[in-house]
Amino acid sequence: MYDIVLTTLNARYIHPGIGLRSLHANLHDLRHLAVIQEFVISDQLLDVAEKILAHRPKIIGLGVYIWNGRECEQLVRILKSLAPEVLLVLGGPEVSHFPHRLDFSLADHVICGEGEEQFYQLCSAYLTGSTGLPRIITASPPDPDRLVMPYALYTDEDVAHRVIYVEASRGCPFSCEFCLSSIDKQVRYFDPDRFLRELATLWERGARNFKFIDRTFNLNMQRIGPILDFFLQREPPFLVHFEVVPEHFPFELREKLAQFPPGTLQLEVGIQTLNADVAASIHRRLDMDRITANLRFLEEETNAHLHVDLIIGLPGESADSFGRNLNQLAGLTRAEIQLGVLKKLSGTTLSRHDAAHKMTYLPHPPYEILANDLIDFTAMQDLKRMARFWDLLYNSGNFNGSVRLLWPDQDVYAGFLRFSKWLYGATESTWQIALKRLAELFFAYLTEELGLAKDEAANAIAADLLKVKGRPLPVVISDNMTVHPGSLQARNTVSPGKRQARHAE
Repeated sequence: MYDIVLTTLNARYIHPGIGLRSLHANLHDLRHLAVIQEFVISDQLLDVAEKILAHRPKIIGLGVYIWNGRECEQLVRILKSLAPEVLLVLGGPEVSHFPHRLDFSLADHVICGEGEEQFYQLCSAYLTGSTGLPRIITASPPDPDRLVMPYALYTDEDVAHRVIYVEASRGCPFSCEFCLSSIDKQVRYFDPDRFLRELATLWERGARNFKFIDRTFNLNMQRIGPILDFFLQREPPFLVHFEVVPEHFPFELREKLAQFPPGTLQLEVGIQTLNADVAASIHRRLDMDRITANLRFLEEETNAHLHVDLIIGLPGESADSFGRNLNQLAGLTRAEIQLGVLKKLSGTTLSRHDAAHKMTYLPHPPYEILANDLIDFTAMQDLKRMARFWDLLYNSGNFNGSVRLLWPDQDVYAGFLRFSKWLYGATESTWQIALKRLAELFFAYLTEELGLAKDEAANAIAADLLKVKGRPLPVVISDNMTVHPGSLQARNTVSPGKRQARHAE
């Protein structure tokens, strides 16, 4: 039995909550009274409530995010119905900014911001009999030097089977209007020696899949150089993921990135838009010369797996403008290009564009754009489906070469959008399309709609699919291919990330 249960609903099992672990680590003398219980959003909420309440807690701390907001809204009602006497404390980005667009009125307390210190103070007061604490508690950003690092709270199972989230800094100096990170403009760093000792301990325990949640990892070479050296001094297989700003790649950084072997490094490069007027309107800087040069460097001189972001639905950006962005970016890099959909998050200043651009959003999570003055609802739906199918074919690494047959005229956007509309018409779904079925549909489109020779389409698709050793081919592919399967080369890259390995060769 535990007095304090720290819990959340993760998007997937592979993603453990670093926030819960940081709260637990900073409970100090109360740590022995607390337990972490993690679930996933697909779990039955009554089962979740049963497991939480089995501890007979006095305090429940629930982490609320955009991906679990609606489930947490229901879980709050269930928990307060079953155990109204238990103190229910909410925290996380989804409740840290007002107005709340979901009903969390039954919660006893809401901590807004980074809550390690305030959650400890609240628990200490409540467990010693203090009452009358404010329902809404605003947390000032803590000094990282005062915080206990949470990494010892990753279990052996976490280390063996899950992505290990780490952070060397908090905050972001930029002011992009769609992003919550723009609110905290002061970048605060954890002590580098202390952080590196924690990394070394995780490595010794067997951790090999690390994701840094720093919003702008590559800002300060003096800070990040020792971290890069830490990984460069170690033998693969491992995978480390950093989020970087595209304009800042000084020589010292380039030199280190070029040393990472294939399958060990992933960089998430935030582009969002290549339209200078749109970028300026959302307070995002855009230096195309530097972005172009840096992407070419990363593409040609490193083994990094790149994950480059574009956003659909930004104020002032038409579908044609978005299409030009995609064409330009696909010409600069063969990296994953994540086609994200604009979301209006509470706490950002994005709402100032609503009237001028007739921005209409989904009223509940994930608060996605539905339409604006340049892209109507039907066209937006087409673009959203395109984004999903783009991930299945282009980003997955399953069709690295053959997907390019969709745009023989080099108009990536128009070619893929036509295929996306056809695919949706054939399936009426963007989910649960098995790889075998997807390959069959892709073959049908190439041969029946684009008029490609059956052997050419089959050979191209087979060359991609058989890069994963032992993967079976759909009958329609094997019957029409003219290249012997044994002549096609399987991938040799070893990486904790399957998608990264598929892209590596």
